[in-house]
Amino acid sequence: MTNRRDFIRKAPVVAAVAAAPALAVKATEDRKRHKPEKEIHYPGGGEPPENPLFSPVVSYGDLVFISGIGAHFEGDITAHTEHVLNEVEKYLEAAGSSMDRVLKVNVYLNSLDDYDGMNAVFLGRFGPEPGVRTTIAAQAGIPGDSLVEIDCIAVR
Repeated sequence: MTNRRDFIRKAPVVAAVAAAPALAVKATEDRKRHKPEKEIHYPGGGEPPENPLFSPVVSYGDLVFISGIGAHFEGDITAHTEHVLNEVEKYLEAAGSSMDRVLKVNVYLNSLDDYDGMNAVFLGRFGPEPGVRTTIAAQAGIPGDSLVEIDCIAVR
């Protein structure tokens, strides 16, 4: 009687261990069948240029990659940072993501003197649990005379 009780008590564990290899094979087959594809997104429904140098937004599965965005107009660091963050948000939404789903942000400043001003605008824009961030001052400057450029990686 004891052996039968032991068997009944252990049966779910034995069944789970026996099924694990089959489930792992099925999961691998599902991933192969449903392999993510690279998608290019143009915010605002824009058309791609005939011979693009780079894409503004690329997604691969649930990952979203936003290219560097700058502010190409006269203004101070707060105006440039506000503009760039608004553009980042627009690009993320075009790809089905949002600011609070950002995993990694890179900030490139024209001058480290603008660090505090950029942070004042940046604070809180990526939600209560922002992703990781790297901030550097680009020694040779940022193309297009922007005071700041930002790129990021997010999930959908």
